Amino acid sequence: MLIPSLRKHHPPTHEPVPSFGPGRDLKFQDIEGLLETYLSKREIANIYRAYIFGYQAHAGQRRASGESYISHPVEVARILAGLHMDSKAISAAILHDVIEDTPTAKKQLTKGFGKEVAELVDGVSKLSKVSFTDQAEVQAESFRKMLMAMTRDIRVIMIKLADRLHNMRTLGVMRDEKRKRIAKETLEIYAPIASRLGIQGFKHELEDLSFKAMHPKRYSALEKAVKHSRGHRKGLLKKIEHSIDKRMKLDGVTGKISSREKHLYGIYTKMKQKGLSFDEVFDVYAIRIVTDSIDNCYRILGVLHSLYAPIPGRFKDYIAIPKANGYQSLHTVLVSPYGVPIEAQIRTDQMDQVAEAGIAAHWLYKSGKVQKETNNWISGLLDLQKQAGNSKEFLENVKIDLFPEEVYVFTPKGEIIVLPRGSCPVDFAYAVHTDVGNTCVAARVNHHYVPLQTQLRNGNTIEITTDKKAIPDPGWLNFVSTAKARSSIRHHLKHLQRRKARTLGENLLEKALHAYSLSLSTVDEKRMEALLKEINLKTRELLYEDVGLGNRMAPLVARQLVPLMEETTSSDTPLEARNKGVRPLGIASDEGMVIHLAKCCRPIPGDRIQGIATAGRGIVIHRPECPNISEFRNRPERLIDVQWDTGPRNVFHVMIQINSVNRRGALATLAATFADADCNIDHVDMDDRDGNTSSLEFLISIKDTKHLKKVLQKIRAIDFVLDAERKFV
Repeated sequence: MLIPSLRKHHPPTHEPVPSFGPGRDLKFQDIEGLLETYLSKREIANIYRAYIFGYQAHAGQRRASGESYISHPVEVARILAGLHMDSKAISAAILHDVIEDTPTAKKQLTKGFGKEVAELVDGVSKLSKVSFTDQAEVQAESFRKMLMAMTRDIRVIMIKLADRLHNMRTLGVMRDEKRKRIAKETLEIYAPIASRLGIQGFKHELEDLSFKAMHPKRYSALEKAVKHSRGHRKGLLKKIEHSIDKRMKLDGVTGKISSREKHLYGIYTKMKQKGLSFDEVFDVYAIRIVTDSIDNCYRILGVLHSLYAPIPGRFKDYIAIPKANGYQSLHTVLVSPYGVPIEAQIRTDQMDQVAEAGIAAHWLYKSGKVQKETNNWISGLLDLQKQAGNSKEFLENVKIDLFPEEVYVFTPKGEIIVLPRGSCPVDFAYAVHTDVGNTCVAARVNHHYVPLQTQLRNGNTIEITTDKKAIPDPGWLNFVSTAKARSSIRHHLKHLQRRKARTLGENLLEKALHAYSLSLSTVDEKRMEALLKEINLKTRELLYEDVGLGNRMAPLVARQLVPLMEETTSSDTPLEARNKGVRPLGIASDEGMVIHLAKCCRPIPGDRIQGIATAGRGIVIHRPECPNISEFRNRPERLIDVQWDTGPRNVFHVMIQINSVNRRGALATLAATFADADCNIDHVDMDDRDGNTSSLEFLISIKDTKHLKKVLQKIRAIDFVLDAERKFV
């Protein structure tokens, strides 16, 4: 191959590289000139080898647009070259589909191009040889695989974003349903990732292309409206820019002034969210001033505020407090003499490069700030991966994390914590440390105690009170905003459930073995190991967990553990006889993990009870007369002998039905009577029967049947109450 001489180095464009469009076969020569601006001859030669390999691997393949397939990976490489990505990333971009779409194995790439390039290609490749239950799971697992690869090498996501960008540029050839599905995925996942990594050029183009694919008519109408309004705006912007430039020169500060135009999707979302017309949204003039130092940024801010009145509450200092993706700039909104607002951004040259290229700026400036912020997010992804139960849950958590409208709050020591808007003290606690979140019991905002679901505001100082014995409340999942908080709560509760399931399973198995005059301590170890191998479990703890969760029946497991002779002898003995003398399993309360009180009959201490082993839920406690357990009469292996424990009690829920005469203040009188009887009302339903009488259903919290009897006595004593009874089903 002929390698031309290196030309003079030029800075990267930081603008999306325009596509040649479908139908135009793209060759290596089309990107060679761009590569020469910043790479060595040796590096370009290695990229060319990758091109030859990819060209041969994809030989005969064509895209839906009709162009040869190699055009796509070359275009992806060209997009990355526009950001001055390194030679290995460019090589991987050219090869990014060979594992997925050709017979090429990862080993071949390792041998030909090194481990680094092979790992990049593998990280971008989808899962194709694994069996899943549905397509959503395939997509979720492929996405998880890609993000985990990204945590090892950020270039994986850069290649994927460039890949998605070119696919979106050529999306028009797809059928309507597929086009909208891909566009929706891009809008929900890839555009937010580009934003999270600070690559605004990618973000805006991905959003606009998705908007065009999903809503072509709205896109077209908005595009025409923007073009129509552009001429008048240009003249006014020139006047505003001239006034600012003149004042800056008088004050001795330099800076390059340029006008900005909001991208179409940004205009559309603003119109939709705020209910504004196009004229109201577009009637905002946006300028950007790029200067050479941070000091000049603040001096220019002073110039603008002296020239035009600032709008209160619209100033943001992202230089002092950068965004989570490393973005830095001063933002202010001014009132121009022409009666229209001016949105101004003021930043340094390097800040401008980072704003456009995001994490890619690391390869330009070795920016520690950008790299640090990105690493913080990536380490957060690793935490989400560890705590997620499956790929779908991981994807859900990542989606939550990708839409951060930031709020800046402080620790008592003055450290800044960045959280998504809508976050609460629990989110803050988990952001500080997982252990702080797990043991959180109270919070103070600006030295005042507040409910844990209180939404935080910019500038709040948060103090968290912890208790080592505390555990996360499942109800927190209803109001936390951050992915870390949500995944940590779920992870802790699952761990707690497994721990309780093991204890319960061990007790159930011990009880089942007692019928054979055996115990877990006397079971032959070889027989236990043989059983574990047979059912494909590694430890007896996992066996206990399965039993506790109701996935395996304790009597059946016990039968497998009993020696054959002994089993034969005992099998003829009735179940009742075998269980004679075995203490029933004690139930202290509704544990909410592996022991559940049935909501159909709502058993409480003092009631006769029956346990039903239920797959995945553990033991569900019913009253024996409940019609929902009739189907289990002929399945004794699922019936668990249980009784109420004599230990400490929790409160229990009971439904009672009250028929009363309609009377002013009746509900207040009933509520006061319940309170006097030392029970809380959790829910109430009311049905006006005939105008004269009403039927009321109260869900109340009580201790046991004795407590319930006292409550009903007090209610029946009220003069307007006709009758009051416990309601079961």
